[in-house]
Amino acid sequence: MRRRDFVAVMGLGVAAHPLRVHAQAGPSGGAAPVAPNLPVVGFLNSAAAATYRFNADAFREGLAQSGFVDGRNLRIEERWANGDYTALPALATELVDKGVVAIAATGDIASARAAKDASKTVPVVFTIGGDPIRFGLVESFNRPGGHVTGIMFAPTLLGAKRVQLLSELVPNVKRVALLVNPDNFNAAAEQADSEAGAAKLGVQTMVLRARNAAEIDAAFAELVRAKADAVIGGTDPVLLDRREQIVALADRQGIPAVSFTRAFAVAGGLMTYGPNITWMYRQAGGYVARILKGAKAAELPVMQSTHFELVLNMKTARRLGLALPRTFVASVDEVID
Repeated sequence: MRRRDFVAVMGLGVAAHPLRVHAQAGPSGGAAPVAPNLPVVGFLNSAAAATYRFNADAFREGLAQSGFVDGRNLRIEERWANGDYTALPALATELVDKGVVAIAATGDIASARAAKDASKTVPVVFTIGGDPIRFGLVESFNRPGGHVTGIMFAPTLLGAKRVQLLSELVPNVKRVALLVNPDNFNAAAEQADSEAGAAKLGVQTMVLRARNAAEIDAAFAELVRAKADAVIGGTDPVLLDRREQIVALADRQGIPAVSFTRAFAVAGGLMTYGPNITWMYRQAGGYVARILKGAKAAELPVMQSTHFELVLNMKTARRLGLALPRTFVASVDEVID
């Protein structure tokens, strides 16, 4: 039950000098056979294809909305780091060596940096949580300069808010475990924001660091020993990639689990608060399409998602025995039942 769905866009770019790549009908009016020498677009992500496919599909939807379809008038080469941030530079270089005309560097700053550093000329469109100026990806929001632009949101605005929402829904929470990926460039800033928000509410925090499945298991063992009342996952694609594992572990302990985007609530997490990540990937597809039509990354303003959505899994709330305040339910953008 979605009540609102809007975003603010920082500026509008103008596409020019269209690339001569168009789908053509076959002799009978159907689709023509796949033409040779199609332009190649790279898709780079730090997570795994099996569990992050929904976002890759959203990227393809963004391309298709502008008339570009994989196998018809372009080819998409995907590269997945499977949770290993150190693999990203080599994967980005591999895409450049394939002769890609653009790279969608998605998921985080590590992907964007790897793609940016792999070539000084291949256009890069990122989806990140973080300030692209601070991390040296662009010169400014309105005129990025160079060969990089994209879509972003500010994760440091969300940590304290998630703690607040958790305390409203589960008022007896005394200690919250913050699950973070230490390899994420934004982890420290988001952790500080969450800790500050918790301190204002008199809630204790403990930090659990995890990069992979084994470390997530170890983190939950520590959580149990410390008798934490809830867990909040950081804004990180690798942690979202492991959402089924995190939800199962939280369910086993009978504690609420909170994260940053809808897919976590769909997997059984109690709730999520953050940007519409699927929207961001769709916009990235649209930006790559504009580059294929001749737009320059340097002149495409960085797009910022400013609407954060609250998603609640009602079935999980019932299983945890939570009494849902009417005011809280009224503020929810989507209820999953």
